[in-house]
Amino acid sequence: MKTLLGLLLLVPGVCAFSETLPDWFIPLREAVYEQKLTSGEIVPLYREISGIANSSLSGTARFLMLSRCEYMMGRAYLFEEKKQQADSHFTEGMKFAEKALEIQKSAEGWQMLAENLSQACSVRSTAFVMTNGLNVEKYSKNAVSINSRNAAARLMIAARWVYAPAPLNNYKRGLEMLSAIINECDMDKDDLFNVYLGFGYVYTQQKNHDQAEQWLLKALSVYPTNKFAKSLLVKK
Repeated sequence: MKTLLGLLLLVPGVCAFSETLPDWFIPLREAVYEQKLTSGEIVPLYREISGIANSSLSGTARFLMLSRCEYMMGRAYLFEEKKQQADSHFTEGMKFAEKALEIQKSAEGWQMLAENLSQACSVRSTAFVMTNGLNVEKYSKNAVSINSRNAAARLMIAARWVYAPAPLNNYKRGLEMLSAIINECDMDKDDLFNVYLGFGYVYTQQKNHDQAEQWLLKALSVYPTNKFAKSLLVKK
């Protein structure tokens, strides 16, 4: 079995990503991750791109893209701690993902259901999290069972070990899973950022300042203006 050090040696200095999403969707994702615009400034972009999804797509593809749009808009509100507005979008995102899955079971459908649910858990009651939280990993594993190279789904599985509070986290296991994602998965730009951020977060928590800085700078090379990554770099 490879050691953690061996796994990390496989991680290249700069990893490649290959966009799988339509060009017209990318501006919404970029606006959310760049964090240069307010949620109010992102709303017109969200409406425009949701409109394109509605008019240009049909069936499963339409519901999946609408789920993505809701997820992104929810993330924009969540960063500003506008929990009610964020929850509304994550709820709609889950509904669209469920509609897609009703038509056809797919890795992306399970992924989008898990991603919207994961974020909904961050804004809802403890009772909701207790009842639904474990489904995030369940749905993510459903996605991986269909497509083992789905980086976003595998990131959500790893997040349990990376971001959970002590004693529920397991940083060694989390780092191993993040390394495997880099070496084994197909990644969009935001997936690459989230993997780098995960490494930076773990090393920040472990007070390994040199490693934290290395990985957070990698994350900021993807999205230089991301405020959360910058905040971790300051805390290192």
